[in-house]
Amino acid sequence: MDFDFSDDQEQLRDAVRKWVAKGYDFERRRKIVAAGGFDRAVYNELAELGLAGLYIPEADGGMGMGPVEAMVVMEELGRGIVLEPLAQALIAGGVLAGYAPDALKADWLARIASGEALVVLAYQERKARYRLDVCAATATKSGDGWSVTGTKNVVPAGDAAEAFLVPASVDGKIAMFLIERSATGVQTRGYGTQDGSRAADVQLDAAPAQLITLDGLTALEHAVDIGIAAACATAVGVMDQTMTLTADYLGTRKQFGVVIGSFQALRHRAADMKMQLELARSMSYYASLKLNTPAPERRAAMARAKVQLGASMRYVGQQSVQLHGGIGVTDEYIGSHYFKSLTQLEMTFGDSLHHLGEVSARMQDTAGVFA
Repeated sequence: MDFDFSDDQEQLRDAVRKWVAKGYDFERRRKIVAAGGFDRAVYNELAELGLAGLYIPEADGGMGMGPVEAMVVMEELGRGIVLEPLAQALIAGGVLAGYAPDALKADWLARIASGEALVVLAYQERKARYRLDVCAATATKSGDGWSVTGTKNVVPAGDAAEAFLVPASVDGKIAMFLIERSATGVQTRGYGTQDGSRAADVQLDAAPAQLITLDGLTALEHAVDIGIAAACATAVGVMDQTMTLTADYLGTRKQFGVVIGSFQALRHRAADMKMQLELARSMSYYASLKLNTPAPERRAAMARAKVQLGASMRYVGQQSVQLHGGIGVTDEYIGSHYFKSLTQLEMTFGDSLHHLGEVSARMQDTAGVFA
């Protein structure tokens, strides 16, 4: 299999990397965190690069690209620990383009691609944990439309988004709806998250909704899998930069008159970090390449990838802190923010333990060893 990137993909990577280096330095990020964790101006800059429309067909105003291009972009945003939720634009573009009726596509896809509308997935509920088939929110038919009642938690940038993708139960089955934040019966409560980004709890009280599809569980699983692949790629970027930061520190910090990078024990630990990074990178590639395969194969691949990424994130993050010493956990030092980002990513779209259970549940009798 050819793992080389095309010239277009490398140009895309270079454009995003240059934007991160010039337009999203640590000081700008700190100001965004202090202001609440989301900056519409930054999101618009990402949209101007065409990134919000990666998964949206060209006919609908997007770039019509695929999972590999999304992976390249998310890796570079991970290097800069960018707070603005571009992954949500990928999810919204994928779900609406793949499942929504034509009228809904016409209303929203071009606006998502241009950055005019931020549409985010609002699916988590307290009692569901990470299970996608557990949904307490309910939808009822209201004349020619629908209304949804329920509460969704930890919705990315939920108090800044223009609309939500919301799964809700209809006669015992999950359907997927689009609900505008400005609609009657919608209330949001925003707050900062551990990594400095922004989320909100969304309360829906008979909120007017537009139906995307009655096969909501299929759409929700696809949405979450897009999110997992994006989270894996982001984590690779974060770990790559964490590795660079740690190697630079080992090469400059001195004890007993010599740089600590010359100590064999520390070099071995740095080598182990590099091994975990490369394992994570290979599984991120695997997740992205499996994103357009049939659902059973795709779901199994995402769970496998998230298990490995979780182990790698934990190891790389913790070892970086240990090798830095006390400075590794200070708020003034960028390394601590990489660590917090990795900690939150490990829990995003299901933590390692949840996905280990998913891998186990999908194992065949041979567990793939002799198949």
